[in-house]
Amino acid sequence: MIALPASMRVFERGWLSSNNVLLIDEHCAALVDTGYATHAPQTRALVQQSLGARPLDLIVNTHLHSDHCGGNALLQATWPCRTAIPASEADAVRNWDEARLTFRVTGQTCERFGFSETIAPGASLRLGALDWEVLGAPGHDPHSLMLYCAHERILISADALWENGFGVIFPELEGESGFAEEQAVLEAIAKLDVRVVIPGHGAPFTKIDEALERAFSRLAWLRADPARNAKNALKVLIVFKLLEVRSMSFDTLLKMLDDAAVMGAAAAMLKPRDEWRALLQGIVEELAAKNGPLAIDGARVVARQG
Repeated sequence: MIALPASMRVFERGWLSSNNVLLIDEHCAALVDTGYATHAPQTRALVQQSLGARPLDLIVNTHLHSDHCGGNALLQATWPCRTAIPASEADAVRNWDEARLTFRVTGQTCERFGFSETIAPGASLRLGALDWEVLGAPGHDPHSLMLYCAHERILISADALWENGFGVIFPELEGESGFAEEQAVLEAIAKLDVRVVIPGHGAPFTKIDEALERAFSRLAWLRADPARNAKNALKVLIVFKLLEVRSMSFDTLLKMLDDAAVMGAAAAMLKPRDEWRALLQGIVEELAAKNGPLAIDGARVVARQG
């Protein structure tokens, strides 16, 4: 059992939703990240169970991928809570630009939400009677942030570091730099005095050096052949969508490569447009092999788990 401060509770979530971190003190009840839209009622129930009659006062988003902010709207409708988002995303949220916010380009959904304040690297937050430093974490997402509590030596790492890797390096799919930024973030984490990492996905962990070693190794492997990052991204986005909708025809899934720009960009790094059907068929077969997350049922692709 990993020791965490009494003011802190981690809701470890499964596929589709990021983990949620609830921090409570006498002045504020704050939730870091809110999961995916289809899991929003469950997120609200988890928070209500912990807070009782007390309201949620603040939402803090590490970044605005749909699996980290999809519960914002329902929580805002339930409680008059403030919401802090990365400062560099303010215009996109204010104008609700779903392309810039990546919802449309990944084939995912997120109900519109607002914000009351912004945070940026170098800012300080008082959450759960603890002082947290806001750190930049570009790589997986150029706007992503982490929270670091030096006193408790805890890092809320979002998708910059997991126990076994990190999130898809999305900027590289669009011709922008992401590998170098992820390298810099991992090097910055290695310099911190960290006892516990609370990742965006998976259980909190304490073997930081081992996790960093795996992350550095995986990043080197991806950088050696960027097509590996593209194929991983396509697999992740396909599984995510199937776990959301449960079943989809192969032709509808193929059409998503044209409709969801990030999926199309990943596919274009792997094969020419006229070979996408064969490419997708191969990826789906890989994901369906050996009791993988998907199954093939005639002309349909079905989620096997989640």
